[in-house]
Amino acid sequence: MEGGTGDGLRVAVVGCGYWGSKHVRVLHALDGVAEVSIVDSRADRLQALARNFKTAPCYAELRSALPHVDAVVVATPPSMHVPVALEAIAAGKHVLVEKPLAPTTAGARRLIKAATEAGVILMVGHTFEYNPAVRKLRELVRSQELGELYYIDSARLNLGLYQNDVNVIFDLAPHDVSIINHVLDRKPVAVDAWAARHAHRRFEDVAYLRLFYDDVFDGRGLSANIHVSWLDPCKVRRVTAVGSKKMAVYDDLAADERIRVLDKGVSLPPDGANLSQPPTSYRYGDIVVPFIPADEPLSLQDRHLVDCIATGTQPLTDGANGLAVVETLEAAELSRRLGRPVLLEEIRVESHVFRSIGWGNGNHLASAHANGSGDGSPAEQAPLVTLPSSEAV
Repeated sequence: MEGGTGDGLRVAVVGCGYWGSKHVRVLHALDGVAEVSIVDSRADRLQALARNFKTAPCYAELRSALPHVDAVVVATPPSMHVPVALEAIAAGKHVLVEKPLAPTTAGARRLIKAATEAGVILMVGHTFEYNPAVRKLRELVRSQELGELYYIDSARLNLGLYQNDVNVIFDLAPHDVSIINHVLDRKPVAVDAWAARHAHRRFEDVAYLRLFYDDVFDGRGLSANIHVSWLDPCKVRRVTAVGSKKMAVYDDLAADERIRVLDKGVSLPPDGANLSQPPTSYRYGDIVVPFIPADEPLSLQDRHLVDCIATGTQPLTDGANGLAVVETLEAAELSRRLGRPVLLEEIRVESHVFRSIGWGNGNHLASAHANGSGDGSPAEQAPLVTLPSSEAV
């Protein structure tokens, strides 16, 4: 496995728009990084960054930078993640790919296979998994301070920014899927999604996703709801975890109170009581705001990349982590197109042939897979739905 030079790691950042330029700034300030090269096809971006980072080598294409670097950060539009990352891996370079790892599960698997064969590190930029507030939320859930977890609700809304190569699911939902998977330390078994196109001619700009983390879907299993939108008057970045004892709210826009733990809840009727009656009482207790370090998540993430390369260890957000998110996004895409929930197992079928499932009469996804129909009535074996391969590179 190729590491850095004796003086430190040499990193190229490919795609120096809004987010790529942040990588340049963060990497430039990190101990253990000897040099940060800037790669972008737009001369104006190169010139702008060159004014702030006067010693940074600038290149119009990756191939010119590769002989001079040890690692590559891919911050291009998602449609270019796979070809750019493959070029770097083929040259023996470690790679961090911004979210999503790839536009398709086939692309994500291809990157994992290439990195494994080349003996290089593949990392995905799920920045929120390095966010101290998200890690605190994970601690609250996993320590059972909230009690039995009922559900998680996540909202990521704003007016823009519209993208030109992916819809709102692939643009914004990677963050929420990554956060929820990290907090639960689990992957969903099924996804139900709805999305609509309003102001964008090509891509959906509003979407709702429901992620099922248990194999039941009658309201008893653990689930998470995600709302993402480019078409909302208010900027919202919020995750709510509701438990039987307490509730927690992570608000990424609340600088001083990013995590609030609320001692709120309801008292359920006792056994044998009239279950048609509502809960007998509501609890309104204290609100606790725990201390959250002000460390920049991107800096923590890129520091982790440098450390993993130096020690030869696998990163927290490795290729498998990125694949799990892409599988969920692709399941959401299929769900919105077919108008029914999709098992993650279906996305893992390499032939891209999926068996339509419905809710059926049972309470188990497996029984729905075998017996259900979309209208909820008994049905004969569901028809096959054949999709063209979405592998684009």
